[in-house]
Amino acid sequence: MTRVAIVGGGLGGLAAAAFLHQAGVPAVVYEQARELREVGAGIMVAPNAARMLRRLGVLGAFSQRAVQLGTGWEFRRWQDGTVLSAQDLTAKSARLYGEHTYTVHRADLLDVITGAVPTDAVRLGKRLDDFSVSEAGVRLSFADGQRAEADVLIGADGIHSTIRAALTEPVPPAHSGMSAFRALVPAAAAPEFARRPAQAVWLGPGRHVVHYPVSGGELINMVAVTPAGDYVTESWTATATVEEFLAEFESWDDRLTSLIKAASTPGRWALLIRQPLPRWTWGPVTLLGDAAHPMLPFLGQGAAQAFEDAAVLASCLADGPADPGQALRRYESQRIDRASRVQQGSHARADFNHLPDGPEQQARDEELQAADPLAANAWMYAHDPVSPS
Repeated sequence: MTRVAIVGGGLGGLAAAAFLHQAGVPAVVYEQARELREVGAGIMVAPNAARMLRRLGVLGAFSQRAVQLGTGWEFRRWQDGTVLSAQDLTAKSARLYGEHTYTVHRADLLDVITGAVPTDAVRLGKRLDDFSVSEAGVRLSFADGQRAEADVLIGADGIHSTIRAALTEPVPPAHSGMSAFRALVPAAAAPEFARRPAQAVWLGPGRHVVHYPVSGGELINMVAVTPAGDYVTESWTATATVEEFLAEFESWDDRLTSLIKAASTPGRWALLIRQPLPRWTWGPVTLLGDAAHPMLPFLGQGAAQAFEDAAVLASCLADGPADPGQALRRYESQRIDRASRVQQGSHARADFNHLPDGPEQQARDEELQAADPLAANAWMYAHDPVSPS
């Protein structure tokens, strides 16, 4: 029986453990934190991600905490909130792709996935110090002095992956020139337009804001992308002030600025660009999720691609227990092109969202009125990475 060690207890690592246990492959998650928790706020769950949750058997529990969107891609003009276009998702998402589109708090999503992992398969307070590979497998050494052995090591340790750093030549990320703010607002303090089951995207010169409800509608999640200036901190735990957040949108529609004013302490992080890796796998060691393909947030596919990774990884290891290295190479070959395409697509969206007012912006707004983003993104949303067909 193949023994799998997963370093990283975030969404990707726990999804991998859940899919592996579902497939009958024992896996242990080693997480450096003392408790399982997601730093951050809301997340979009597109049909391809919902499909993976259904396959994992947790979609019912998930839907009790999530918000099923009725409207998506509601693009609004920065100055006065004019709706440039909007898409009715109530029936169309399920009709096209067999799944609805949702929003959810990351912590709620993590809890649901954790419920699909045996409690004794998660080891907390385990910061990886080092690992070595031999014919006998992989040996892991942790900061607390303990060690573990496995046949396969999965690096699901995020954008600053220790395992990726040990296996690849260091390439410094490129500064995108952008940073992101995120914040939560109690629904009771939010204007009515923000409480609807809708994903709204306000577009303006050099910046944009996305907001939607999470936590069953009890909170409103906001994510804003703005010029970074000299801000270079790339950390999910870094914070800003409401005043700093508000200053970026000083002359925008009053309804949006009133939403920002009602926010709790915002988070802020620099958006850095990492190019796709040429490979993810080295013998019995491979990468998954943000460790393999960190993405900018513009396509809302970071978690979805990690879930697809997890499903394919489990399928390959279950089908090839006699040769785990070959199974990992098959996993990489099935996933790397698609994940890299999504990764690069996430890099390309900023210019479209941030056009200055003028002829190009007017042409974009006319294009939005005729667009059908739900159908146009079928290559992302219709995909089933482990479909028998």
